[in-house]
Amino acid sequence: MAAVVAGGVSAELTGYAAVFRPADPPRDGVVAFWDPEQGPLPLGVGEHVDLELVTAVDGQVAAQVVRAIELPVGDAVAVLGRARKSPGAHPAAAFWGGAALVALQLVARGRLLPGVSPAGHDAWRVGPFDPADVDRVVQLAEAMPPEARALPLEPAAASPDQGANGFRLPVAEDLVRAFLDAVADGMPRSPAAAKAHGTGLFAAKAPQPATRLRSWAGEVSAGLDTGVRISLRIDLLDASTGRPADEQRAGTGLDQGLAFRAAVQLHSLKDPTVMADAADVWARDVPGFGPRARIDATLAIRRAARVWAPLHRLLDAAVPDRMELADEEVADLLATGAQRLAAAGIDLHWPRSLGRALTARAAITTTPDTAPSDLPGFFGGGATLDFSWQVALGNDPLTAQEMDQLAEATRPVVRLRDQWMLVDPELARKARERILKPVTAIEALGAALTGTAEIDGRQVAVTPTKWLDELRARIADPDRTDEPLEAPAALQATLRDYQLRGLQWLVRMTSLGLGGCLADDMGLGKTITLISLHLHRQTAEQTSGPTLVVCPASLLGNWEREVHRFAPGTPVRRFHGTSRSLDGADTGFVLTTYGTLRRDAKKLAGHQWGLLVADEAQHVKNPASGTAKALRTVPARARVALTGTPVENNLSELWAILDWTTPGLLGRLGTFRSRWAIPIEADKDQEVAERLATLVRPFLLRRRKSDPGIAPELPPKTETDQAVSLTREQAVLYEATVRELMDAVRASDAMARRGLIVKLLTGLKQICNHPVQYLKEPAGAKLTGRSGKLELLDELLGTILAEDGAVLVFTQYVEMARLLERHLADRGVPTQLLHGGTPVRKREEMVERFQAGEIPVFLLSLKAAGTGLNLTRADHVVHYDRWWNPAVEDQATDRAYRIGQIRPVQVHRLIAEGTIEDRIAAMLAGKRALADSVLTAGEAALTELTDAELADLVELRGGVR
Repeated sequence: MAAVVAGGVSAELTGYAAVFRPADPPRDGVVAFWDPEQGPLPLGVGEHVDLELVTAVDGQVAAQVVRAIELPVGDAVAVLGRARKSPGAHPAAAFWGGAALVALQLVARGRLLPGVSPAGHDAWRVGPFDPADVDRVVQLAEAMPPEARALPLEPAAASPDQGANGFRLPVAEDLVRAFLDAVADGMPRSPAAAKAHGTGLFAAKAPQPATRLRSWAGEVSAGLDTGVRISLRIDLLDASTGRPADEQRAGTGLDQGLAFRAAVQLHSLKDPTVMADAADVWARDVPGFGPRARIDATLAIRRAARVWAPLHRLLDAAVPDRMELADEEVADLLATGAQRLAAAGIDLHWPRSLGRALTARAAITTTPDTAPSDLPGFFGGGATLDFSWQVALGNDPLTAQEMDQLAEATRPVVRLRDQWMLVDPELARKARERILKPVTAIEALGAALTGTAEIDGRQVAVTPTKWLDELRARIADPDRTDEPLEAPAALQATLRDYQLRGLQWLVRMTSLGLGGCLADDMGLGKTITLISLHLHRQTAEQTSGPTLVVCPASLLGNWEREVHRFAPGTPVRRFHGTSRSLDGADTGFVLTTYGTLRRDAKKLAGHQWGLLVADEAQHVKNPASGTAKALRTVPARARVALTGTPVENNLSELWAILDWTTPGLLGRLGTFRSRWAIPIEADKDQEVAERLATLVRPFLLRRRKSDPGIAPELPPKTETDQAVSLTREQAVLYEATVRELMDAVRASDAMARRGLIVKLLTGLKQICNHPVQYLKEPAGAKLTGRSGKLELLDELLGTILAEDGAVLVFTQYVEMARLLERHLADRGVPTQLLHGGTPVRKREEMVERFQAGEIPVFLLSLKAAGTGLNLTRADHVVHYDRWWNPAVEDQATDRAYRIGQIRPVQVHRLIAEGTIEDRIAAMLAGKRALADSVLTAGEAALTELTDAELADLVELRGGVR
């Protein structure tokens, strides 16, 4: 038999009528396609046969022999699938296409059962059906067009399916079920299946004798695909009479006078609305249940007994219709039995007169239920609260007396509030245990914020005590403005609205003994906001005291100038250099660096600080670093972190900052990673991400320049990717490096591979910058004419300087910055270069010269000068090469684009066309859009690319002059 083609011939068959002809075994069934117009059939497809059908001829229904194409069911499914979606398909072909889809969906859901056909062959069939499946099959059968079942059976004197001339047609639902079985029977069979199983039974396409397996197949299907399904109704009995207790009796009697009984109910699979008690079905014929109902029900009970053992008692009874239940059996049903039975498709129906609305949740309790008078001491002094189980009826918690009554219950029912309630044993246990565990004050606040806590590895709903819930509402929104606050009188500046809101937030959090992270964009005035906080705290004795600011060395001068400018008269000193001392540092500001902190942590920890500030707090994002450990040893009444990038690479960095500002909020690092970081970063679990956001939102105030109303006075910023072609020399070096190192990567082991990839990426970026940088040529090497980027930089600087502009030029390579310094000096362009080795005092002098307009071109190392500096004299920023993290580039740009900038800022990113820089630029553009939710792993992520992906990334594609 010729195979079906997927092109025009199969499309032509969709216009034909189709009829299914069952066979034994089902997989041998065929679908016959015939042309109602009796035109010529396409050649080379299927088997051409003469087929007797019941068709309309001249308006009369009669048996007619037509020429048809027969295809095995397995081949026909593809044609029918096309017919289902084709607007020109014949209704009969479209119908069987819909039936084929149902069959494939059932198979995909694993609805397959082994069986033995009437002729004794091995055969798969669809099943078990759930009520929705039954409804779908019935609806499908009701929609069957006449041509889809036009096969005449023997004439019958009378039949509900009898045609106009006495022809009897197949029952529509029987034909649909036979077709579903035919599709299912062929699906698991392949040449490999028989070899894998070592037998042809249920694996080979050829019919296999399987009569001996008929009883086995019936047992496999027992309770799964019977004509009925069962459910259990739990009856409440009067223990003295054994009769059902009416609602009045159940509502007034003692629990010792109640008993339970399970009654078996039967449900028709064909018509899920048909239901009867097993006792009735055994006593007489009940409409809707066939002659096999009792056998099928017994098999279903046997299967249920495998799930819940007490049901075995039903099988010992002459009529398996009901059984008395002991208290422990009812308790087991409430605990786990009901879930096990439900998983097996057996519903449980409890008496309506019994309430089941009792729920348990964790509650945070204190005695008395009022806020402590000293909240800073409470949160910072190791105070604890209790997690206890609270049982509620609906949303109304039980009283202590009711909890005692529940705890003392010895039966699975208890009388509460004039109603009998079913009592889950687990619920009773929680009522007895009450207190779960003590928790720290900050852990309790975290649970109040999220509304959940993790108890025994599970998330449990939490109800906070009244004062804690009020505190939660007070801090939940960092932008809350219902606590009016004016700028300190000693502040010599006018705070912008968003800066005043930031001050209100900092005052609120620090007055409660809770730290915070002010994570505004660079240039929005975090320094002046913190100076305002210091001045405000000096107005109250309990918060006054010196403020210690720890920052990078490059920012010492900026902090000193800003304090003198905005808080004149406030003492400020540097704890830095060889003659550092804390003598007399009892007020004002003390400024130190992270390096000095590491060396003098003990001396700093021995001083009394009113406020401790970590500026550019991303410097302590690694909690295992010596700097982070030293910072944690310094005590203070309040802690504040300042950073524009609270998360650069992963969520553990956020943990490091917030665990310093508010210790214990996020738990231990290992717990934080398993509970929060892995589900968010690896599994992209949005629900967990939202819960973490709710938890950290009160402790982290994040504002961006782009936020409405934040800094409308900032001039516009224009960002442009400047594409530049490689010179011929650069292209040759680029391709040779790719070829050489890719060969080495392919031949390396896993450990060496990562190092080679980093070497490859670094080399390619250096080639894109300038051949001299990559080749490490001597100082006098020629620079002009060898780099497209350098030529473009010359053009840009020519235009900028002609317009009396000022420009910052960032590069991640100090050696490239030195090459630019030499090249521009040869052209007579005044420049200065700042890098990691530049002394602090010289940095400050450079900033002052540039801001004064003495030097128009400032060359900067990205990592050394990307944060903290105020360089608003610049109206142009050039990124000579790209960094892996766009947030780092944004920080560098913000040296110019910040409060105080009055001119539009133009940002130029130089990108070597057709190279890895081009592809990375596209990647970073997408990353920038998700910068706050998708955490980058930078260069490390690229080391995990496959060889093919890496080769595609670094391939040179044009872009050569």
